[in-house]
Amino acid sequence: MKKRIFKRKIIDEILKYLDTGDIVVLHGARQVGKTSIMYWLRDYLINDNKITHYIDLEDSRMVDILNSGPEGFLNYLKGEGFLLEQRKTFVFIDEIQYLDNPSEFLKLIADHHKYLKLIVSGSSSFEIKNKFKDSLVGRTVNFEIFNLSFSEYLLFNNYHFDKKITTTDKKIDELKSFFKDYILYGGYPKIVLTAEVEMKEKYLQQIIDTYVRRDIRDLAEIKEIEKFNKLLEILAVQSGQLLNISELSNTCDLSKTTIEKYLFILENTYILKLVKPYYNNIRSELFKTPKIYFYDSGLMQMLRYRGLQKKITGSALETAIYSELVKNFDQDNVFYWRTKDRKEIDFILRKKNNIIVPVEIKFNFSGFKSEAMNYFIKHYNINEYLVIGLSGKKDRKEFIYPWEF
Repeated sequence: MKKRIFKRKIIDEILKYLDTGDIVVLHGARQVGKTSIMYWLRDYLINDNKITHYIDLEDSRMVDILNSGPEGFLNYLKGEGFLLEQRKTFVFIDEIQYLDNPSEFLKLIADHHKYLKLIVSGSSSFEIKNKFKDSLVGRTVNFEIFNLSFSEYLLFNNYHFDKKITTTDKKIDELKSFFKDYILYGGYPKIVLTAEVEMKEKYLQQIIDTYVRRDIRDLAEIKEIEKFNKLLEILAVQSGQLLNISELSNTCDLSKTTIEKYLFILENTYILKLVKPYYNNIRSELFKTPKIYFYDSGLMQMLRYRGLQKKITGSALETAIYSELVKNFDQDNVFYWRTKDRKEIDFILRKKNNIIVPVEIKFNFSGFKSEAMNYFIKHYNINEYLVIGLSGKKDRKEFIYPWEF
């Protein structure tokens, strides 16, 4: 039986660019579903009677062919039976960062062989940025692929939900249960599709060992593996907290420069994000240091506890909500806010037309205290805020569940 490939939310955006001259580039962490998205697009095109070909650069033989240049690549396609120049051919290239000079290869194909439409993927924006040169400017359209959003999580669990339709108490209880699992186990597709918790743990540990540690070790040319592993575990403990480079340096016995290098790689391989403080003026009472957030709450908890948990922590809830906000508003539009006298708001969203919305995260709505919110609203002339929670009385219009924003 053919494995079902789910349609991810971002696919509708990608479809708009299949008939343009742009090279479509998908990048994101390993195991978040980039290959499945390419398979979905390939099947879609085949059903529309289009010609397609898929190339996986995990196969070193294909790397050698593409590294030989466009002529060797075209000869390969002809040998596979493709009648080039007669009909448009959609070529999918997975893990493009393995090429020695992907920028030059893609530029030559895009400029001189317009009957070939390229859709490529890469697992590290660090490698892609290093290898993609200015010569590709204006030739690519880029899509960041993250782990599953909660709406996609429900889709993968074959659960129908439409937030436009009035939700019953029974539906709300079901959604709460699903979201709690989403917090505990995260949104990597393979983890979501695995029922047994013990197997989820094993697969998450494989992602950590095979992709997180190995990839980053190779990219950053890490020599002190034990210290790097310790850093990862400490960062997982600090998800949702202010970054303290000096403290990390002392605890891990690594230089500040090395810590900064590792953080840069971790950001650019989509493991975590340093979230900046929000301010529309430079204000002396505000913290300027970033906060740390992991993109996946399941991965964060595996690193922190070396096993999945049964009880939801505040850190896991905040990490899961951050992951949702990134997918709905883009990572560059999510900030935090904190003053030196400890007034704090978990997230500040910058929406379209530069509309600012402060957001507090509480497991129970009753835990919301309005002092910091009132201060922010007054000083920034804001008239809208949100409190995202899972339990308690939802007795204000500002109180919403995580699936309602």
